Amino acid sequence: MRTSAGPETLRGCPWPLARRAAALAVAGPLPVERVPSADAIGRTLAEPLAALTDLPAFDTSAMDGWAVAGPGPWRLSGRLLAGQDCTPLADGAAVEIATGAQLPPGATGVLRREHGRLVELPDGTAQLCGEVGPGQDVRPRGQECRRGEELLPAGLPVTPAVLGLAAAAGHDRLAVRRRPTVELLLLGDELLTSGLPAPGRVRDALGPLLPPWLAAAGADLLGSRYVRDDFGLLRDAIRHSPADLVLTTGGTAAGPVDFLHAALEATGGHLLVDGVAVRPGHPMLLAALPGGRYLVGLPGNPLAAVAGTVTLALPLLDALSGRGTAVAAGPTGTLAAALPGHPADTRLHPVRRTPAGLVPLPHDGPAMLRGLARAEALAVVPPGGLPAGEPVEVLPLP
Repeated sequence: MRTSAGPETLRGCPWPLARRAAALAVAGPLPVERVPSADAIGRTLAEPLAALTDLPAFDTSAMDGWAVAGPGPWRLSGRLLAGQDCTPLADGAAVEIATGAQLPPGATGVLRREHGRLVELPDGTAQLCGEVGPGQDVRPRGQECRRGEELLPAGLPVTPAVLGLAAAAGHDRLAVRRRPTVELLLLGDELLTSGLPAPGRVRDALGPLLPPWLAAAGADLLGSRYVRDDFGLLRDAIRHSPADLVLTTGGTAAGPVDFLHAALEATGGHLLVDGVAVRPGHPMLLAALPGGRYLVGLPGNPLAAVAGTVTLALPLLDALSGRGTAVAAGPTGTLAAALPGHPADTRLHPVRRTPAGLVPLPHDGPAMLRGLARAEALAVVPPGGLPAGEPVEVLPLP
């Protein structure tokens, strides 16, 4: 059934469908900004990265040795270092050259230092002897790319390696997507931010855990707020948040102080996903908010909240950032031991890589983080489980 408020709400939907729904909920990526290259780290390329110059921009020496012209032996004529201008090299001449230095016009190859032999002549000069083929140990102009060639497609995250390539190709500024903004609302009267747990009170684990993860996903965290178990406070926090994505923890079920569904209705939100067939984390939800904003409601249990993050929050952030990985399947690995599954739901299980394959880690309950703290990835276990030796999709952890 469809309503005037928006598309049909997916209730208890399969895990792959929930991830696609989160990515497809976004009408389009965020606007393009042109920023200094150093400020682009962690953002997403909004345009293909093209070379502004040939790479290398000129013929260079790939080794320390001598640039030589024609067949040997050669008479020596000085030294050429990286960054220096060079003059043409006459036939039969050689110049000592450093790795990375521009090859002088007329040079036919580079004789490596360990392959050359200097012979002193009667007049006190030295003659260079050795064997070198045409173009030997020369990095020719344009070996890596030509000016105007596309180096990287749009939609890739800007990593340190991307920054290095962009600089080498002549870029000072990059066209990137605006970072999606996130506000984290941590719900519950029981949460403590320091010290030991007390009667009825527990330490908040998600406040420390989620912000670095969101930053690694390219998000700009506007802030984290603790919201008591009060309908009005939650409603106003959602209504007045300026963030592209409001991320909440707890309150997604139907308990006596689980006000999230009612607060969404009061703020004009429309549920897109209400519950996912995944363990842990099945009470997670996704909603569209007025003004083109979104809300992802994570369960309050820590590992269940992590499941909600990888299922709904990260695909949504990828789509807002314009990344092409929003609904792509993760890499696979081979199980070193059997992984039991839920009879009907997908299961996300912490695993580590070993020479024998992926090893499932214990302490994988919804409220536990001990297994996750040792994990390198989450294995995506289909309903019914998988035996040892089977391939399994994995979601890398930041």
